[in-house]
Amino acid sequence: MISRRTSLILFSGLVLVLASMLLYLYLNSGSEQTQTYNESRDLIRQLKQQDAVWENEVLKARVAVSHNYDPLVTPLKEMKRLWARFDSREAEQGRVDSDQWRDAYDGFLSAFGEKARLVEQFKSHNALLRNSLAFLPTAEDGIQAQINTMLAPNQPEVHVFVTDTYDLLLSALEFAQVTSVERAAEIEVGLGNLAVNAENLPKEFHTSLNLLSNHVALILREQPVVNRLLEQIEAIPVAERLDTITSLLDRDQQQVERINRKNHLYTLWLSGLLMFSVICLAALLVRSFAEVRRVNNALQSANDVLEQRVEDRTLELRNAQSELLNAARQAGMAEIATNVLHNVGNVLNSVNTSSDLIARTLRSSKTQGLGKAMQLFREHATDIGRFLDEDPRGRLLPGYLHQLTEAIAEEQKEMVIELERMNKSIDHIKEVVATQQSYAGAKNVPVPLSVNDLVEDALRMNAGALIRHQVRVVRDFADLPLVMGDRHRLLLILINLISNAKYAMSGPGSDPRTMILRTRIIEGGLLEMSVLDEGEGIAPENLQKIFAHGFTTRKDGHGFGLHSCALAAIEMNGHLTAHSDGPGLGAVFTLRIPLIAVTEPA
Repeated sequence: MISRRTSLILFSGLVLVLASMLLYLYLNSGSEQTQTYNESRDLIRQLKQQDAVWENEVLKARVAVSHNYDPLVTPLKEMKRLWARFDSREAEQGRVDSDQWRDAYDGFLSAFGEKARLVEQFKSHNALLRNSLAFLPTAEDGIQAQINTMLAPNQPEVHVFVTDTYDLLLSALEFAQVTSVERAAEIEVGLGNLAVNAENLPKEFHTSLNLLSNHVALILREQPVVNRLLEQIEAIPVAERLDTITSLLDRDQQQVERINRKNHLYTLWLSGLLMFSVICLAALLVRSFAEVRRVNNALQSANDVLEQRVEDRTLELRNAQSELLNAARQAGMAEIATNVLHNVGNVLNSVNTSSDLIARTLRSSKTQGLGKAMQLFREHATDIGRFLDEDPRGRLLPGYLHQLTEAIAEEQKEMVIELERMNKSIDHIKEVVATQQSYAGAKNVPVPLSVNDLVEDALRMNAGALIRHQVRVVRDFADLPLVMGDRHRLLLILINLISNAKYAMSGPGSDPRTMILRTRIIEGGLLEMSVLDEGEGIAPENLQKIFAHGFTTRKDGHGFGLHSCALAAIEMNGHLTAHSDGPGLGAVFTLRIPLIAVTEPA
């Protein structure tokens, strides 16, 4: 049995499929193609009309009805424009891709081009012919005027000359109307007679007679050419090519109409199926809505019961959460205590170094010589003057006391310096404790500080160990402005990084090792501090977990230092990274924090 949900999905899919098919049939309907067909037929009709006008203008020019040749150009331009519209329209329909259409197109274009070429030739030859025919009356009038002026019209020779000239003009005009071999022969005979008569006339007639003979000869030559061009123009099947294209248009339109009839039939069937599907879908939806209301009522009842159970469970979870929070706080305090011990231990190394130096200074102090000098004064208290003047030891005693005083002052100065260092280290121990405790509370307030001086303080607290391990320190400090920063956290990170670099270079070997401390400002407004060493390096598999809590590669390490440094960097909105090319190739630790310059003097 098909479920209601499955039925809804099936009917919904059926409705979508039917609607898509109807949309497809609508988009493929032939209304646009029919409109294109009508416009194409109209363009073909206009082309045929312009072709007929073109031929009519050619005939007018032939019979000299019009001496203006612009009407021969206008139909040509109009046909080119109409054909361009027709070609672009049919190209959009994709018909020119068919072989039959391509043959019809090529046939029309070939005939049209040939006809345009012949019309151009006709224009040039017919222009020459019309000019010569128009000149004949003018030439005859000129010759007649010369005869009346220079000769006696009643002379027999003049009468013969005039008769032959009229016959030649008449034959030329008749030849222009009806071209035949007989009339061409008559013109040639007339030209011969004209040449014979010219020999008997004065030289003044030769120019006029030669001009008349040239024009008649041109008529004799150009008239057959013009007639032949007209026959060729009439023989070019431009209209037949257009009829062929019209037949192809009719054939395609008939196919479109057959397809449209099929699409209309399919549309009717699909519309009926769609209506039936929509009715079934509506019935299923009504039943589904009723089922949904019933289920919602049941869910509301179950929800009321669940709300009470959720409240009870929430109370239990709150109690459990309180216990978890207490346990998490205790674990956090344990981690803080571990970090405090680690960082305090790093500073205590500096305190221990200072106390050892003070103890060695006191053990080798020159104050013992002061006691011996006072013993000599007590032994010669009664004759102190003679002792200082005459006794060899007494004469040396003032100089000895002077040297002793300078030595004791120097010892005192060194012990004061070491005591100041010890006090600073003890103060830093307090700061370390306060900094670690701040992880569980509010962040420390940033203060103006010099980054390079802060690095020097970190170096000073590790100075003794660096000297013992023969580590040479190279300072690559940039000229940095005063910045706002957390002095305690930065000092904690630098001490740890320098201490780790020192331990990394504490392996066997007498060659001194080099540690490079670098500070600079990089792109993005970041302050960068780097510690580079030439120590044992870091294995690739350890780089990903180097900052994990409790991870260490030293036998006597506990894995708290770098972890606390990474946390301190995060607290300052920065990050601490490590890089190494592999074991034995050293390592570089880089701290980047936002650069906040001090705008006013601190």
